[in-house]
Amino acid sequence: MSVSAPAGATIPVGTETPTVTSLGPASAVTSTSVAEQVGDRIWTITSGVSPVQVGAFDPVGKTVDRKFSLPTGAGAWAMTHLGTDLYIGLYTPGDVYKVDTTTGTAAKVAQFGSFIWSLAATPDGKIVAGTYPDGAVHEYDPATGATKSYGAAVAGEQYVRSIAADATTIYAGVGTKAHLVAIDRATGARRDVLPAKYADRTFVATLALDGTKLAASLSPTGTMLVYDTADLSNPVEVQTPGGDQYITAITIDGPDIYLGTRPSGTLYRYRDGTLTRLGSPYDGAYFNRIFVDGAALRAELTSQVVDFDEASGTFTGTDLGQAGLPPAPEQAMAIAATPTSVLVSGKAGVQVHDLATGGSSRTFLPGEAKTMTPVGNSVYLGVYTLARLWQMRPDGTGLHELGQIGNEQTRPTDAAYDDRSRTWLISTEPDYGKYDGTLVEQHLDGGAREVHRGVVPHQSVRSVTTADGIAYLGGATRNSLGTDPILPKATVVAFDPRRNRVLWESAALPDAQTYSDLVLYRGRLYATTDDGRLAVIDPATGKLVGSATLGTGQSRLTIARSGLYGTDNKRVFKVTPSPTGAPTVSTVVDGLAAQIYSYPLITTSSTGDALYTIKGRDLVRIGGLR
Repeated sequence: MSVSAPAGATIPVGTETPTVTSLGPASAVTSTSVAEQVGDRIWTITSGVSPVQVGAFDPVGKTVDRKFSLPTGAGAWAMTHLGTDLYIGLYTPGDVYKVDTTTGTAAKVAQFGSFIWSLAATPDGKIVAGTYPDGAVHEYDPATGATKSYGAAVAGEQYVRSIAADATTIYAGVGTKAHLVAIDRATGARRDVLPAKYADRTFVATLALDGTKLAASLSPTGTMLVYDTADLSNPVEVQTPGGDQYITAITIDGPDIYLGTRPSGTLYRYRDGTLTRLGSPYDGAYFNRIFVDGAALRAELTSQVVDFDEASGTFTGTDLGQAGLPPAPEQAMAIAATPTSVLVSGKAGVQVHDLATGGSSRTFLPGEAKTMTPVGNSVYLGVYTLARLWQMRPDGTGLHELGQIGNEQTRPTDAAYDDRSRTWLISTEPDYGKYDGTLVEQHLDGGAREVHRGVVPHQSVRSVTTADGIAYLGGATRNSLGTDPILPKATVVAFDPRRNRVLWESAALPDAQTYSDLVLYRGRLYATTDDGRLAVIDPATGKLVGSATLGTGQSRLTIARSGLYGTDNKRVFKVTPSPTGAPTVSTVVDGLAAQIYSYPLITTSSTGDALYTIKGRDLVRIGGLR
């Protein structure tokens, strides 16, 4: 989070007398990322809301009949169990909780850094964990309370995304450069058992172990390898069809291996060398866990538990929110305003705030909208993961996919609309461990798509704006998670899409690592940095003509009828241009304490007379601007 000003800086309070109106929770969701069956209950936990809620789902009664909150953590990706004791691994911080499922009591028993990606139980009653950003394997002994670390699974790698263990060996699935590491539990000795031909993959993302059968998934090719742990040298490759990139869940049941894929959201069964498609509950379904319970086959998804009837090939689902795990305010991810609505995105959906009624509803989205761009009677969404492009109406109806960016890109970072060419421009960050982001031209007339990779050299593209057919792009030296910067500082680029030509490149401010936002205002290009600075650039030449201090972190800018505004999560400020090139910055509204996911959020009403931003986890309207 950024603060209003660095030590020694003075950010004066402006003369405006704004009105601040709360419109209620910006975005509310029931979203889960992990599940574990203990006895006859499926346990899960919410993510991205505070406090996180642990719930036990009864698959017979279709209700969440036990529920409680944990005092720490922003969510969880990891669960396992020993007998009737459930273990949950959290992130921010990486706390481990033990839940006695017979009594419903929970206690923190360990902490492993800031983020636990994976947990597994060993046959002799230990809990092993894979963590980020140390990329390490840790162990907790419930009998004694002792912990130990096996250290980084692979030197230089940050993620142990998946983990499994037997009596002698811990298996750690690593990224952003894929490795499958077998660690001797007694000596700590390790060896990479991923065949060299898969070294170009990003993650060993999912592991399942039953007896001597170990199944591992590889991203981003949707590949599964099946090992015999008695001889790890010759795994069997199973390739999912149809362009799926991820296998998010694997369950081994005797001769059968069940797996769920993305982005199609398909359930498969692998048996005797044959992969069989069983079906999909809906397009884009994210399988957190697949359960085989006697004759029943079911899965826990983002916000549902579904049962699969193989005879009919159909799924029936129970919404966890309706079952007793209700939506809660989450950290917002993107914001946009239309004449009839204000849209706030989050996990697996978009909250639609109706300006006429004051109420809100939620539109399900298989992913997270990182950008939302209103154009006429449509809103265009740039969606993580897989850099998917979607379109819907301002009321949340008519949602449909336009396509995927591809080119090893996963995260849309910003977007703008060029009215002259009827082109939606999207900037992106590449997949884990990859380099060079893109500028994407999605032509709204005709639907053609052009992808320009590496236009901002050796950087991801963090921000984009446009005027008179020219795109202005802000770079970020960190190309993607799991990479080291190539360049010492970020640059801003002017690019002519019609001629596919870079007009200029400028390292406008010394040592800037990210240009968080770009806005063209009154003939100048305003660029914010990740360390709280503002550059004023001549858009014709790229030369710096002025600068100012905004704070100590990222800021987002927006243009209203009364001027240029921005937010750094702490406050809303106004930027007033100066003939000398050095603008003045004044505080309009303070005390926001915005709890958002990633970069600050602010937008202007369609009429230009008000701003919308986040205060705490609420959507607020700021009027009375002049």
